[in-house]
Amino acid sequence: MDLGRQVFTVDLLERYAAKGHGVITCMAAGNDVIVLGTSKGWIIRHDFGIGDSYDIDLSVGRTGDQSIHRVFVDPGGSHCIATVVGSGGAETFYIHAKWSKPRVLTKLKGLVVNAVAWNRQQITEASTKEIILGTENGQLHEMAVDEKDKREKYVKFLFELTELPEAFMGLQMETASISNGGTRYYVMAVTPRRLYSFTGIGSLETVFSSYLERVVHFMELPGENPNSELHFFIKQRRAVHFAWLSGAGIYHGGLNFGASHSSQDGDENFVENKALLDYSKLSEGAEAIKPSSLAISEFHFLLLIGNKVKVVNRISEQIIEELHFDLTSEPGSKGILGLSSDASAGVFYAYDQNSIFQVSVNDEGRDMWKVYLDMKEYAAALANCRDALQRDQVYLAQAEAAFSAKDFVRAASFYAKINYILSFEEITLKFISVNEQDALRTFLLRKIDNLSKDDKLQITMISTWAAELYLDKINRLLLEDDAASSDRSSEYQAIIREFRAFLSDSKDVLDEATTMKLLESYGRVDELVYFASLKGQYEIVIHHYIQQGEAKKALEVLRKPGVSVDLQYKFAPELIMLDAYETVESWMTTGNLNPRKLIPAMMRYSSEPHAKNETHEVIKYLEYCVRDLNNEDPGIHNLLLSLYAKQEDDSALLRFLQTKFGKGRENGPEFFYDPKYALRVCLKEKQMRACVHIYSMISMHEEAVALALQVDVELAKAEADKAEDDEELRKRLWLMVAKHVIEQEKGTKRENIRKAIAFLKETDGLLKIEDILPFFPDFALIDDFREAISSSLEDYNKQIELLKQEMNDATRGADSIRNDISALAQRYAVVERDEECGVCRRKILNVGGEFGMTRGYTSVGPMAPFYVFPCSHAFHAHCLIAHVTRCADRDQAEYILDLQKQIMLLGGENRKNSSGSLHEEEPVANLTTVEKLRSQLDDAIASECPFCGELMIREISLPFILPNEEQEVNSWQIKPQNLANQRSLSLSV
Repeated sequence: MDLGRQVFTVDLLERYAAKGHGVITCMAAGNDVIVLGTSKGWIIRHDFGIGDSYDIDLSVGRTGDQSIHRVFVDPGGSHCIATVVGSGGAETFYIHAKWSKPRVLTKLKGLVVNAVAWNRQQITEASTKEIILGTENGQLHEMAVDEKDKREKYVKFLFELTELPEAFMGLQMETASISNGGTRYYVMAVTPRRLYSFTGIGSLETVFSSYLERVVHFMELPGENPNSELHFFIKQRRAVHFAWLSGAGIYHGGLNFGASHSSQDGDENFVENKALLDYSKLSEGAEAIKPSSLAISEFHFLLLIGNKVKVVNRISEQIIEELHFDLTSEPGSKGILGLSSDASAGVFYAYDQNSIFQVSVNDEGRDMWKVYLDMKEYAAALANCRDALQRDQVYLAQAEAAFSAKDFVRAASFYAKINYILSFEEITLKFISVNEQDALRTFLLRKIDNLSKDDKLQITMISTWAAELYLDKINRLLLEDDAASSDRSSEYQAIIREFRAFLSDSKDVLDEATTMKLLESYGRVDELVYFASLKGQYEIVIHHYIQQGEAKKALEVLRKPGVSVDLQYKFAPELIMLDAYETVESWMTTGNLNPRKLIPAMMRYSSEPHAKNETHEVIKYLEYCVRDLNNEDPGIHNLLLSLYAKQEDDSALLRFLQTKFGKGRENGPEFFYDPKYALRVCLKEKQMRACVHIYSMISMHEEAVALALQVDVELAKAEADKAEDDEELRKRLWLMVAKHVIEQEKGTKRENIRKAIAFLKETDGLLKIEDILPFFPDFALIDDFREAISSSLEDYNKQIELLKQEMNDATRGADSIRNDISALAQRYAVVERDEECGVCRRKILNVGGEFGMTRGYTSVGPMAPFYVFPCSHAFHAHCLIAHVTRCADRDQAEYILDLQKQIMLLGGENRKNSSGSLHEEEPVANLTTVEKLRSQLDDAIASECPFCGELMIREISLPFILPNEEQEVNSWQIKPQNLANQRSLSLSV
């Protein structure tokens, strides 16, 4: 590997790290905290996170030599466990990061702890939660310590190896929550020969007690390694793979906690993809040497062999680097003693008796894509690619492998993903050179999928090329196999479906004109119609269906929401001739049609002959428009009328003429057809009854009766009776009927006369015998009419007597009226002396000078003019005028004031003297004018009593306070008073 790009680098962290407390015997790290154990029983702790360091002497109070056997630090760097071995036996201590003094774990006295498994998921700074301790004598113990208690909460025995008692050299533990709220434990432990696995639900005590009744699963490898180690690689607080430094090699694999399978070799439930890295691969031909220590990263093993570390790729099992250390040349130095890893910080440490070295990782996954690519594990290679060029190389390797294997379609899929290292032209030429059109088509389709939406021009060109390749494939299938030409080939049908799906997906990027020309040149009419439908070219689609005689499909296209309604009108003539029923049904279900624009199509259909029993579809549609849609277009009504007129049965025509479609509409006609056009059509088609109705409707009653006499006398009689408002016309019409009846009778003369007399009775007295006598021949004898003439004379005599009686009644009524007029001239009213005016409440009989005489009135002696009503109410003339003027509307008030003004003017010019005689120059005509004006004024103000008549009734709706009386309203308002100025009086009770 290029030294300039080394993955692992070594740096000296501290020389003489033991600080004079002996030599370093062991080391542990976690979360930027390292803990060293020395040969004189000292613990040295360095916290690089806060820059703190301190020493603790664990040999205090112990005799003899004391050495730190093992030291363990949790992943968070807060908890530490150390085992001291000396002449007095072994003791285990617990040290918290915040403590200055260690705590002896008395229950573990005499036990040499070789391994500790921390509960990474639950451990906190304040509590270790449950942890597992592995001892030299093959026992497992559970322990928990809380920092605040200053001592262990408990120490429990869990398990002991009995079949092959060996020391536990490594321990690891993982936990996982399960659905019912419990916890599943996964524990792996190693000895010099075996790897044990334990799993179960509940507490650790429950899990290990269950193995009293079931077999302990283990993996045993040949050979023995006294330096056996077990390591987990932690990623996002979860172990993802493990490695065991065994006697036969490095046994490693993936971890899948929660997997449901189990194996028979001891790795129960959670170990996958197991492999063994033989030590012989590390010696390069020389004798295999077992590593003395192991560390594991995401993709590599760090193996301590002698005084150097070999870095082995875990995937390829190849040595990629060798790490060397700057060791001192002190006598008696044992070289590098071991490796330690800090999973939280992602660094590794190596140590000898005096120094600490840091091994840093520099982007170890940067070349993993090449490793996987060399192993042809393409999916893993792609997952580890960092940029597009790396991915292109993986795709190229896959494509060339498939191309070499002649799997051209698969190769095309991979070539389509390449963007940089091969050009589009180079790839297409590869497939053209081997004449692989299907693979080329696949490449083009996949290339379209991988292009950006902004590459519109490229997408259009490639899509057009792909469309042509599809068409070429279809034609080749048609030529190769007769079965394909008859549409029975499954491959042919499949490619057609695929091509249509392609057209549907690419409709927005394909050039419309080019694609249609391409489809047309290959003779693919069905696909042309399909593409036209996708592009909204419905006119082409409809025209094709009409040519094929498929009216239903054409109508389905027309009913689509996006289709212009103009196409309905354009293709209506052809569709109605192709399938009238379906076309009319489609028209009736389409709501936005203008029936007037369909008239040419309906005229074309109506011009064709139809069977008598055949339903006339146009008439059905027109009836729907007129009756259901309430169409008022005269053209529609005229067309329907003309079609009715052509039918032999005139019942439908007569019903149509008699229906008043405009009835109930304000200021609208009762019918919407043109009566003159209707008359011409009916006359042309000889629909006489309809003509009679039309004549009658347009008030041409004489023509109606004349035409009705040609059809039916009863019809003529009915028409004659329709002229009800014009008695003379009605008589004239009945005379026409009478003349026709008399002239048409062919019986004996006497029988004809009797029939004529009977006809007279039908007229309800409108015609007399003398009216019809001129219609009889001159030589008819009078004796034949004797009875009728006598009856007529008697009727005349009765009428004369009736007129005499009416004249006498009128004379008596005139006399009565004359007497009433004479009596009115003598009518009078009694006014009491103390009678008051209804308005001013003054005496009626007071002298007028007290308040002024009213001009224009003749005063009665010294009294003012006044009015007295039959109800006994009396009013001064000027008071009555003022009251009526105030209560009347504006026009009436102005009229009264104008009359009064004219009377006053004329009265001033023609004033009478005190004796009542006229001045010599006063003309009589002026008096007559004044009297007329006064009469008009009387009618205006005194036609009824203002207190008893309509004027008083109208005043009920008037408000009590008029708008001009605002001052009166304001006088009643309650104004706020200044309470501060008021004096309060205290009243003693």
